[in-house]
Amino acid sequence: MTTPPPPPHRGSVRDRLAAATDRLNGLVDEIDALTDATLVGASSDLEALGRRVDALRVRVAGEVDVRSDRDTSGRTNDDRLSARFDCRNGTELLERTTRVSVRSLRTRIRLDRRTRTRATLTGETRPAAFAAVAAALRDGELGMDAACHLTDEFEQLERRGGISHEEMNVAEREIVSSATDRSPRDEEAALPETFEEFRVMVGAWSEFLNRNGVEPDSDDAERYRGVSLGRARHGLIPLRGELVPEAAAGLQRLFDAYAGSKVRFSTSPEDAAEDAVWSDTDHIHDPRTAPQKRHDVLVSMIQTSAASPQTPSLGGAAPTLLVTTTVDDLDGGVASVDGTDVPAPSSLAHRIACTGAVQKVVFNRAGRIIRLGTSERLFNAHQRRAIGARDGGCIIPGCSIPAAWCEIHHVTEHSHDGATHTDNGVLLCWAHHHRLEHSGWEIRMQGGAPQVKAPVWIDPRCVFRPIRNAATERERLRRRRRDAAPAPPLPIPTG
Repeated sequence: MTTPPPPPHRGSVRDRLAAATDRLNGLVDEIDALTDATLVGASSDLEALGRRVDALRVRVAGEVDVRSDRDTSGRTNDDRLSARFDCRNGTELLERTTRVSVRSLRTRIRLDRRTRTRATLTGETRPAAFAAVAAALRDGELGMDAACHLTDEFEQLERRGGISHEEMNVAEREIVSSATDRSPRDEEAALPETFEEFRVMVGAWSEFLNRNGVEPDSDDAERYRGVSLGRARHGLIPLRGELVPEAAAGLQRLFDAYAGSKVRFSTSPEDAAEDAVWSDTDHIHDPRTAPQKRHDVLVSMIQTSAASPQTPSLGGAAPTLLVTTTVDDLDGGVASVDGTDVPAPSSLAHRIACTGAVQKVVFNRAGRIIRLGTSERLFNAHQRRAIGARDGGCIIPGCSIPAAWCEIHHVTEHSHDGATHTDNGVLLCWAHHHRLEHSGWEIRMQGGAPQVKAPVWIDPRCVFRPIRNAATERERLRRRRRDAAPAPPLPIPTG
């Protein structure tokens, strides 16, 4: 018995796409009413539909690109598809019709070039460079993420001469066969169920086939390494870059050392005696996310490097962060930071004036300089070493940032006649210094030693307690040994 052929599709492509879109209208409002089993099944069904849509997106983007290119389309320059719609190229045309990012459009075009059949000069049709990926993508069995990853990896490997085209085709067929459950040869092998497992499988094949070893990877790393700053968005500057492995490993170790969570077992602040000291092993909840912690550690590293005498000079002087504000904006207004176009609160000028790598300049309405921060406002190197020896690091309990990466905070602000003296300075990391006014932590000096009061949600009693670190602990033990030492024996009378 033979299966009858499917009925021919009726209507144009746009009509069928419109009909499919109409059938999806309103579905988003029905999701919250689904049962658990139906919801899980719908997620799989929707992804299968998405793979079909992705295949169409790739094919349409590629076809627009081909028809917009004079060489591949055979059209004259004015007859190119993009030129007929007054666009420079196919990417611009797609950008206007789809409202999709250029990056996404280029990804689709790149994948189409790798999965479309090619015509030779003699008019013959050659198979796609990645025929197995093309078939699986067309049939909705392979998603765009997986297809892009496999083709990116193998194309780069082939370009470096690490794999022949024949070897690449064999590996491609094996990977696609396993990923889509197309007649796997090893019945005991577990099929990849996630993209991460697919990525691992592609990496294993690449490593197995790469006849040149890891040296080309090292060469590429040297060529493509770099760091750049992007344009400001929402008050933040994007940081982008590619690090060589040893740099990334070193940076990760620093992040782990100073921003990683530690397992601690100790008495909670509300259960401790009122005269108990803060310990540097107290378990204090830190509301920052892991990326926020890494950001704050990086800020401390940058500030430490800028203040280091080993740092190269800039214009004959150490790299100095210049913060400017007008006299009207000095309290509650805005300031500008040299090197960025992002406005900052004027409180930034007060806070960063505590560090030795910053200079504060205040202008009047006419633009005249009326106040210039000088070294008298700052703690000198001798004071910094003394405060570092006393505090050991950031004095906020639970913070592990070392003294070398900390800023010195005036407990009584300099603007309120606070002295630039060791009895009025404490070490704070950038994060705790930056948020001190709004975090709920309070600091006072008692007999030249800092005491800290936690926010009410940490210590409901809100009492000031001395800090404890390695330096204070050594002093405490010395006093204990001195107090516990037996009195020297009385001299034995003679005569």
